[in-house]
Amino acid sequence: MPLVFTAIMPHPPVAIPTIGKEKSSQIKKTVDAMEKLEKDLYASKPDIVIIISPHGQVNPDAFTVNVSDHFEINFKEFGDFATKFDVKGDMVLMSTNSEKINNKLPINIISDKELDHGIGVPAYFLLRHLEGTSLIPIYYSLLDNVSHFEFGKSLKELAMDSDKRIAVIASGDLSHCLTDKAPLPFNSTGKEFDEKLIELLKGADSQAIINLDHKLIEKAAECGLRSILILLGVLNNYNYKTEILSYEAPFGVGYLVANLRLE
Repeated sequence: MPLVFTAIMPHPPVAIPTIGKEKSSQIKKTVDAMEKLEKDLYASKPDIVIIISPHGQVNPDAFTVNVSDHFEINFKEFGDFATKFDVKGDMVLMSTNSEKINNKLPINIISDKELDHGIGVPAYFLLRHLEGTSLIPIYYSLLDNVSHFEFGKSLKELAMDSDKRIAVIASGDLSHCLTDKAPLPFNSTGKEFDEKLIELLKGADSQAIINLDHKLIEKAAECGLRSILILLGVLNNYNYKTEILSYEAPFGVGYLVANLRLE
C-alpha cells in the first residue's frame, strides 16, 4: 500500500506546555502548525507512523531501527514527570524485512522502549489520539547524504510491499546558531542554510538538497538535514507539494513545520 502522509517537524521540548510554560507562547506558530499536522495525519488513517530522529541511539556507521511491542514516552530529562504516555510498536515491518535494506546499507536493530525527545515531541503532538496506530522509531547515521537518500528509497520499497497505511515524519531542527540567543554562537551562515533548504524543499529539488555544500551544512549547526534526506528518499518518484506551515526561530534555532502533501 502506498504512503498516506509525509511531513517535517521540529522537536523543541518547550512546545510541551508542562515544560515550556510561559515560553510555549513564544513558539505559538510552531505549536499551531504541529496541531494542524495532527489533524491531517488523523485524516490519513495511518496504521504505522515512522518517525526519523537525530537523537537517541545514533550509530555513525549504520541506520538504527527501534523495534518493540510498545514504547514509553516521557520527558523526565527536562524535569517533567507528569507528561507520559505509551504508544504501540510494530514488530513486523522492519524486523522481518530489514535484510532487504541490509543488503544495500548497514542496519542496526535495537529494542529500547524509552524514547528520546526527537521522537517524543512529534509523538506527543501526532500520536496521542491515534489509538491502534503503531510507531517505528528510526535513527539516522553519520554516513553521507547519498546514503541517507538511498536508505529512504529502501524504506519506500518496504512501504509499497506492505498492506499497511504508512506515514513518515522527519524530525529535526534547522540551524542552531541563528541569533545571539541560540544554543551555539551566532553565525550568519545559519540563516543562509535555512532559507536555502526551505527554497529547495518548495521546489521539490531533492538532488540539490543532496548536493548542498558541506561547509554550509557544518557552519549552520543543524540536526534535521539527514532526517529530511531520508524522507526525500521515501518520496522518490512520488508527486508531492511542500506546504510550509510555519518557520520561526525565537530561541535562535530554526523550527520548520511542513506537510509534504502527496498528490
